[in-house]
Amino acid sequence: MNSSSDTNPHKAYVYGLSPTDTIVATDDKKVNGGVEQGLFFRESMLKSGNVMPMPDMRDNLPKRSFLPRCISSELPFSTSKLAELKQIFRAIENSAMGKIMAQTLGECEGAGVQDESKRCVASIEDMIDFTTSVLGHDVMVRSTESARGSKQEVLIGVVKRIEGSEVSKPVACHQSLFPYIVYYCHTFPNVRVYEADILDPKSKAKINHGVAICHMNTSTWSPTHESFLLLGSGPGQIEVCHWIYENSLIWTIAKS
Repeated sequence: MNSSSDTNPHKAYVYGLSPTDTIVATDDKKVNGGVEQGLFFRESMLKSGNVMPMPDMRDNLPKRSFLPRCISSELPFSTSKLAELKQIFRAIENSAMGKIMAQTLGECEGAGVQDESKRCVASIEDMIDFTTSVLGHDVMVRSTESARGSKQEVLIGVVKRIEGSEVSKPVACHQSLFPYIVYYCHTFPNVRVYEADILDPKSKAKINHGVAICHMNTSTWSPTHESFLLLGSGPGQIEVCHWIYENSLIWTIAKS
């Protein structure tokens, strides 16, 4: 995603970040320059028995559906066809809808960062096609089970590292704002993927099952990236982890 998209209400979905992106935090609990507690954390915090803050995991985007590929494939999807799109979806000139469509199309058409492969998909078939083109046909999809535990302290239960995630460059997909569901899918080099039971600290009852991703090489990230403001470090000095949010997906090879 481009660092110019600071007004995107979906910016809290941090696993889609490029190293220069800016976070817009909306929670009351803000530290170190307005970054929400729990938004980023160290790999060592994903340890059974550890208590840590959970950010707001909720999907706050409007409820929409995928279109069947036979329909989505016939619709224009480019900035050069923006006028036609506005007409199809009845977005008047200078409307919020028109600006949102322009922004999403710009993000989808922008160049990837580093060794990133990326594609915006408008159907589940397109998502599977892109994922298998990167990982092969033996794949598995994971997501955080729900938003339970958001904005509160949680206890980490059993933790499992997804083997092979560093080697296979997992594919992460998160929603972009558009009249129908569009997912921005891209690969991540040098990452580790984990899943963990999330427990209530008092009752020890399981309230969620989370998926997290850790970026192991942050050497090319901006020194002002919010993760460093929150964790108190700088590019290349630490790994940076974050949760996969509600209705976001991470695809890996299925060997694990």
